[in-house]
Amino acid sequence: MTTRTLMIYSRFERFWHWAQMTLIFALLFTGFAIHGLHEMVDFHTAVNVHTWSAIALIALWLFAIFWHLTTGNWRHYMPTTNGLWPVARFYAYGIFKGEHHPYRKAYWRKHNPLQALAYLALKLALFPAVWISGLAYLSFNLWEGIPNAAGWLGAAAIIHTLSAFAILAFVIAHVYLLTTGHSFREHVKPMLTGYDEVDLTPAEEAYLEEDEAAKMK
Repeated sequence: MTTRTLMIYSRFERFWHWAQMTLIFALLFTGFAIHGLHEMVDFHTAVNVHTWSAIALIALWLFAIFWHLTTGNWRHYMPTTNGLWPVARFYAYGIFKGEHHPYRKAYWRKHNPLQALAYLALKLALFPAVWISGLAYLSFNLWEGIPNAAGWLGAAAIIHTLSAFAILAFVIAHVYLLTTGHSFREHVKPMLTGYDEVDLTPAEEAYLEEDEAAKMK
């Protein structure tokens, strides 16, 4: 294997990442205001910003799903047990002992097994839960006539809040892990420039130098 600096995050991926981060922070901030946890914005403004941020995020998610399916990038999120336990052990124990990270980015898999599993859980469980429950709450006037509508509305609110706190926990863990191992700047830099160090097989390196030379440094 040869380590080369390679463009692994496209412009869209970087835009999607930072736009999603901005919208999630806006939703968390206004969500806390709606629940009365702070008074930095008034209730009416918080509801409006929360609603429009949610609509923008749903549109971004839909476009991202289309992009992942059409470009084949969904493969980077496929779960695997190959190398999962060493990575899990590293984060649970080895990281506090100063051990080296057991995973190196590969051309065909830029996320380590634990990252892929966490991101897949976000995309298949938490995001749909917060999305569907939020839309159900927002459209209550369309289904308020069904039996036990108030009970279903309460369930939607609980699911929405719990999902939001789970996403907040993920964000906190994500930011914390950026402070471990390499410097914070080195962790964030690939999502700004798109370039990161990747392990390549001789065949991959030859292919990229021949057909995708612009992606390499």
